[in-house]
Amino acid sequence: MITINGIQYSPESDTTLLDYLRNTLHLTGTKDGCSEGACGACSVIINGKLRRACREKLSKLENAEIITIEGLSEREKQVYSYAFAKRGAVQCGFCTPGMVMAAKALIDSNPSPSEEDIRKAIRGNICRCTGYKKIEEAILLASEMFRNNAEIPAEDMNPRLSGNMKRLDADEKTLGTGIYTDDIHIDGMLYGSALRSPKPRIRLINLDTSEALKDEDCVRIITAEDVPVNAHGHIVADWPVLIAKGKTSAYTGDALCLVIASKAEALERIKGKIHVEYEELDGVYSPEEAAKDEIEVHEGRSNLFDHEHVSRGNAEKALSESDYIVDEIYTTPFTEHAFMEPECAVAVPYKEDGVFVYASDQSVFDDQREIARMLGIDKSKVRVRATLVGGGFGGKEDMSVQHHAALAAWLLKKPVKIKLSRQESLIVHPKRHPMKMHIRLGADKTGRIKGMKAEIIADTGAYASLGGPVLQRACTHASGPYNYQNFEIDGYGYYTNNVPSGAFRGFGVTQSCFAIESALDEMAKKVGIDPFEIRMINALKPGDVMPNGQIAGIDTGIVECLKAAKEAYYSSDRTGIALAMKNSGIGVGSDDTGRCILSVEEGKIHIRTSAACMGQGLQTVMLQIAAETLGLKPDMFIVEPPDTERTPDSGTSTASRQTAFTGEAVRRSALKLKDALTDHTLSELEGQEYYGEFIFKTDPITSTKPNPVSHLAYSYSAQVAELDENNRVKKITAVCDAGTVINRTSIEGQVEG
Repeated sequence: MITINGIQYSPESDTTLLDYLRNTLHLTGTKDGCSEGACGACSVIINGKLRRACREKLSKLENAEIITIEGLSEREKQVYSYAFAKRGAVQCGFCTPGMVMAAKALIDSNPSPSEEDIRKAIRGNICRCTGYKKIEEAILLASEMFRNNAEIPAEDMNPRLSGNMKRLDADEKTLGTGIYTDDIHIDGMLYGSALRSPKPRIRLINLDTSEALKDEDCVRIITAEDVPVNAHGHIVADWPVLIAKGKTSAYTGDALCLVIASKAEALERIKGKIHVEYEELDGVYSPEEAAKDEIEVHEGRSNLFDHEHVSRGNAEKALSESDYIVDEIYTTPFTEHAFMEPECAVAVPYKEDGVFVYASDQSVFDDQREIARMLGIDKSKVRVRATLVGGGFGGKEDMSVQHHAALAAWLLKKPVKIKLSRQESLIVHPKRHPMKMHIRLGADKTGRIKGMKAEIIADTGAYASLGGPVLQRACTHASGPYNYQNFEIDGYGYYTNNVPSGAFRGFGVTQSCFAIESALDEMAKKVGIDPFEIRMINALKPGDVMPNGQIAGIDTGIVECLKAAKEAYYSSDRTGIALAMKNSGIGVGSDDTGRCILSVEEGKIHIRTSAACMGQGLQTVMLQIAAETLGLKPDMFIVEPPDTERTPDSGTSTASRQTAFTGEAVRRSALKLKDALTDHTLSELEGQEYYGEFIFKTDPITSTKPNPVSHLAYSYSAQVAELDENNRVKKITAVCDAGTVINRTSIEGQVEG
């Protein structure tokens, strides 16, 4: 017998408390981020102590008193909801219920916690979004409100731009009532899992599934022969859905077959009964090896996946005329996104011969397109709807489980859920590109940059993913936010048998930014000036020609960022400084469109876009833009989730584009509705729809125009890091030229995170 939230239960099986809460009682506020006791998303209180539900076996909990996020008192729910929203402690929200439980355990035992007490209390709870600062502030505020028995103040629901309007999803994320994909339960649902390649590069000879098929819980084993079109890929369709017999795997994340079972807990047992006969082949594990083309990662195809060339002026001549040269090689490694929510998809039969997919991803329309192509059916038969997304950072642009769940549901005509374990997620999904960057930078005696030559070599891993566009951004941003006219950059992307590399915050810019900023520090030493001075000498100003030829706009604020960071930089002799620039919009000749439909339904205005929110607060931003344009209160609006049948294609949530592109589309839709409201009441417009679209044309990377337009806009920032005497980070000062701020609380959270 155990007591959960005041109710007694007698579990019939000895599973984990997390499994019992989520899959038997359907108390899904307790999240599953790792099932290993590492992340804290499943935090609950057992007999007054904070514990990890994934590590607690029911057999060890006899007579235990357990409190989950659902078991908070109404007063606690009100206070934590207010405090976490007020301080901006909610982004993707996947970790938030666990954070709240950690806060409750602390405040119950220590009503007046210090900042250090709070840091210790939540050290076992990982947050990938916020940087923890706002969470600590929220817990401090909550403790103060409990001590003073404070009333809950009125929420800030003023949609004014640059204000602090409360996030629309703050309450449901704080209290665990919001629905992520793994929270979906459908009666009769089946469960799936892929059997992965035992080695990075094998030739699959045979799969003996005879013993596995005898398992009482095995429903079906799906192989490559069952896939109508056995290829997918975000841009290049080079990624097999399942590895076919006689074919070669490219990395250990490749799926050999799909096991479909009646119970989730049976999947690993069934997979263990499948005998894989294979030939292990030599692989390629570095771009240097790949460049030799002695082993082809993909048969009949060069390992050189992409080559990009960007040049302006005469870099070689400029270097030869320079007084100082920095010639260095910089490297960056693979980086894991570490989003808190493991990948999950639920698919159900839909229409005639179609499929409906629930997923947490970055573009429902990309999923729709790829799933329809895989199944060989029209896109109209594939519907994809986004649930809440527990973090993405680029790591959920590629499909991971959506296609497998869709395939299984389509074949079996039953609902199917497929979810990656944390270890499987780490193995499967693409990472940040490792890059090797050879920089030759020249400057005159004053420190003014004369020119640069660079070679960037990227490991794109087993499949293309977003490798081409990432390499482009690395090249186009390699010169940094500085004013010089002579540069030449060559970028090379190679296939290897490593995990694929794809989209990740910064999208290639992070790597080349590290290289140019490091080279500038070296140049400052040679010239005999400090790092701040060399940046001020060379920083872009409005009207300057950027190294890629684009004219810096009148809103270019990198000099202002530097000036604002000056005091922090000179406050200590243990500081470092760096600048950064980042494009807004996909750009470089790619089609880029934001779209929105505003529809009047039952007296409310529905905001319909497919802009995926991964924690950045897009729903709130879109509502603020619409409300500001129309002069209406927030309660007049309903923001719909991305849905291929209800929302227009607003493009992927990538390239810092959604606020600029889809936000402008929302404004244009709202202007049309505003015009209609001059002659009609809202009730008279019932059923009407108002479409808004924003398209921005850019020039390709190969453009020969004197001043090509590479991107819609750029944002700029200056960062100062101060170290303590032990060379640990003491303080970060971030100054951002962010343009028009829509929601101040949200942008602060993005900067800190």
